[in-house]
Amino acid sequence: MIPFSKGELVTINDRILESIYYWKFEETHQAAKKWNAPYINEIKIDKAQFIEQMKQARYIHNNVESTLAIMVDNQFIGTVSSYWVDKNTNWLEIGIVIYDSDYWEDGIGTEVFKIWLNYLFEKNFVHRLGISTWSGNDRMISLATKVGMTEEGRIRQARQVKGERYDAIKMGILRHEWENNKGSYRY
Repeated sequence: MIPFSKGELVTINDRILESIYYWKFEETHQAAKKWNAPYINEIKIDKAQFIEQMKQARYIHNNVESTLAIMVDNQFIGTVSSYWVDKNTNWLEIGIVIYDSDYWEDGIGTEVFKIWLNYLFEKNFVHRLGISTWSGNDRMISLATKVGMTEEGRIRQARQVKGERYDAIKMGILRHEWENNKGSYRY
C-alpha cells in the first residue's frame, strides 16, 4: 500500500479485477477510452476469462508490482502500470488510467503519477521511465510534462482515431533528471 492525499495505491485483488472489468467493458460512458489508446480495439471477453488472463499477465520486476489500483474511499477509480519495452536495457514504460471521470481535473492523476514515478525510481532498478501516447491526448502529455518528462520522439500520423490521424508521442525522464527534482515528487 502506498498512500496519497485522497487515497492509496494497492495491490490488485479479485474484487478490483471485477471493477476493472466493469470500467473497461460494462460502464456505459467509457469516457477513459476517449483518451487512453482509443485506437486499440479491445474485444470484450467473458469476465471470468478476463480475470484469469489478468492474473496470469501480472508480473513483478525486481520485487515491484507492475500494476497497482488507485483507491479513493475504498473505491477503485483507476490504475498505474509499468511494462517492459526492453528488459535487457531496463527500458520501462509507465501509465495511468483514471476510469471514473468524477475524479478528473482534481489533481489526483498528477499526484498519483508523481508517486508512482518516485516509487519506481526509488526501487533503483531503472535508468529511465517513459510514456507512450498520442498527440490527441492532451491530458497525458500535460501530466507527463508536469512530472518532468521531455518529449523524446514523435512518429507523425501514426495513430488514427475516428478517421483523423494523430502523431504517436514518446516522453521520458532519466534518473539524474528525477534526482535533481525529486523533492517535488514527495507528498
